[in-house]
Amino acid sequence: MDIGDSPDEAAFRLEARTWLEQHAKRRDPSARHRPASTDAEQDAHAKACQDWQRVLYAGGWAGLTWPKQFGGRGGKPWQAAIFAEEQSKFDVSTGVFSVAHGMVAPTLMMHGDDRQRGHLDAMLRGDEVWAQLFSEPEAGSDLANLGTRAVLDGDQWVVNGQKVWTSGAQHSQYAILLARTDPDAPKHAGITYFIVDMRSPGIEVRPLRQITGVAHFNEVFLTDVRIPVENVVGEVNAGWKIAHTTLSNERALIGGSGGNAFTVPELIEMARRYHRTDDPVVRQGLAQAHIRAEILKYMGYGVRTSISRGVMPGPGASVMKLFFARHWAAVGSLAVAIEGAAGMLWGDSASDDGLWQQVFCQQYAIRIGGGTDEIQGNVIGERALGLPREPSLDRDLPWRETRGTKA
Repeated sequence: MDIGDSPDEAAFRLEARTWLEQHAKRRDPSARHRPASTDAEQDAHAKACQDWQRVLYAGGWAGLTWPKQFGGRGGKPWQAAIFAEEQSKFDVSTGVFSVAHGMVAPTLMMHGDDRQRGHLDAMLRGDEVWAQLFSEPEAGSDLANLGTRAVLDGDQWVVNGQKVWTSGAQHSQYAILLARTDPDAPKHAGITYFIVDMRSPGIEVRPLRQITGVAHFNEVFLTDVRIPVENVVGEVNAGWKIAHTTLSNERALIGGSGGNAFTVPELIEMARRYHRTDDPVVRQGLAQAHIRAEILKYMGYGVRTSISRGVMPGPGASVMKLFFARHWAAVGSLAVAIEGAAGMLWGDSASDDGLWQQVFCQQYAIRIGGGTDEIQGNVIGERALGLPREPSLDRDLPWRETRGTKA
């Protein structure tokens, strides 16, 4: 393995850095990057993401690894990785587009028709923020148990149901939706994949306040929401297979985010401020954090390579997502341990505006969202290691029978 940049990589890094210097403000390395913790901060963050995405689009840097036929640059995964490394040094973000770019776009490229793929350019331009309407109160880890119903009425589908844990729904113009279209089929077989306009009548978004105080997630209620038949992605009742594409990319997205609320050098710097660098337990924790971060980086290269070639990441995405969740949890625990008694403080009273307390508490969203740690273990065991499938007594039963009168 080569250490450092090859000549081509060095040239690309210089090109990216030069362009970023001309269009963005460098991040103050001494400033702490606490996640947005109020509604106003989240709204401002969403607008800043859209503004920056438009600058990227105008400069030809949007969709670095997207195929040119879909409006991208047709670049290599290593180019996206280098650009992300350089961009992280500047006070900019595109986080509000993570669902659109990391989950919806790959799905539409693989399964959408030409009209549906027309959304791709709007995503790249920064005009469309998307949400994912998948999970429900009774369909989280067992997503195929979802009960939101879509009934055909002429040339429209009428949808009723409730979704939950929907990231960024309050800022989204569109969403991908899974709904039950055949309750008499087994649960995996009667699901259809839709595109829904979030501005449609009958959609109500309610924020969910998390342990961190942030309302990043939402519950979404759909009451007689009408969706045109042309917004069905793929075939009716064949949405589960398409959902696998989205879910694999979601796991890759979460696992490849690299800990965007913190960096290992920030953790080391905090240990120095608290005079804990001579503590052998802390030193070992810092070394392990660095090793995990490096492993994640190379895992990300492999998964991004698969995605850029139009190949499903498969269980590799689950491996990376699970590893990332454990990395995040370990870093949060180490950080508050370094702070000692000060680790019990919160917000303005805490060191670094409560960054590390936020990291510690956010671990639960990371370990649950995109499939729990246990679900990732099942995927790895069954699809990578060839272990027997978890027992599922209702797998071949009509979904209506498994939900009783609730259907």
